[in-house]
Amino acid sequence: MSRSYYIFQTDRLGVRKITQKDTAFIIAILNTSGWLRFIGNRNVKTEKQAKKYIKEGPVKSYKDNGFGLWLVVRKEDGLAIGMCGILNRTNLSTPDIGFAFLPQFYGQGYAFEIATATLAYAKEHLQIPVVSAITLPDNKRSIKLIEKLGLKYIETIYLTGEKENLLLYRSN
Repeated sequence: MSRSYYIFQTDRLGVRKITQKDTAFIIAILNTSGWLRFIGNRNVKTEKQAKKYIKEGPVKSYKDNGFGLWLVVRKEDGLAIGMCGILNRTNLSTPDIGFAFLPQFYGQGYAFEIATATLAYAKEHLQIPVVSAITLPDNKRSIKLIEKLGLKYIETIYLTGEKENLLLYRSN
């Protein structure tokens, strides 16, 4: 893919906006055991439901905020392997980084690579000086990544609409 195709890229990965053409990927990732356990069941099982999720989630965020969850693509073959981006939640004081990958791409450094680039993009291009991260206390993989990214634990919080307490981290 050409450089202009991606919002930003690393050596191995690029990120682009999620579009209605990504329904099969959205169905796959939203129904992984990790997503269901640590993020929650979004009840997205069909193409129609995936299109609604894309329209009301990522696409709405791009329009309203100028950012959102982006598709993470492996540059060598164009394969969608995950999502990473900046979210603007009404119940957090700063935007937060979110990420999720298909399980077959765990442990290959992709999440750290693209999350590092996402934080740099947020600071340099989106002019977001401080980024938060939230995760469930038992999501050890996310905690490890968040801490490796240099975000510091602030406190345990309870967000409206969430079933469990979340750990809040923040960049310097």
